[in-house]
Amino acid sequence: MIEPMLSVRRGAQAVEFYKSAFGATEEFRVEAPDGAVVSKLVVDGAAFWVADESPEHANFSPETLGGSTVRIVLVTGNPDALFARAVAAGARQVWPVADQEYGWRVGRLADPYGHHWEIGKPLEPS
Repeated sequence: MIEPMLSVRRGAQAVEFYKSAFGATEEFRVEAPDGAVVSKLVVDGAAFWVADESPEHANFSPETLGGSTVRIVLVTGNPDALFARAVAAGARQVWPVADQEYGWRVGRLADPYGHHWEIGKPLEPS
């Protein structure tokens, strides 16, 4: 099992964004006195972690780095609806959901914290 941890600025706000955008549920949370959080979120059985960046531990957000080296693929039964929900919650469309020649229906968006998500599903063989 792999559960990625996303480093962000404004961790508590990011947790609320992922709940709103993807319907994530929060399974675990630690909050420091300064407001920094570490939270485990789950979307359709897939877990990921969100934590405030901590440069002193070499954990940097995409905002600090000017981009990210990772894209997250979120597989869902209805990518159009989830994509629209995420955009309505504040994500920015990079490219719209569409059928791709390689057999997926997928779109790409950037969340307000600099992480890129490809939201899609495999197409049924024709």
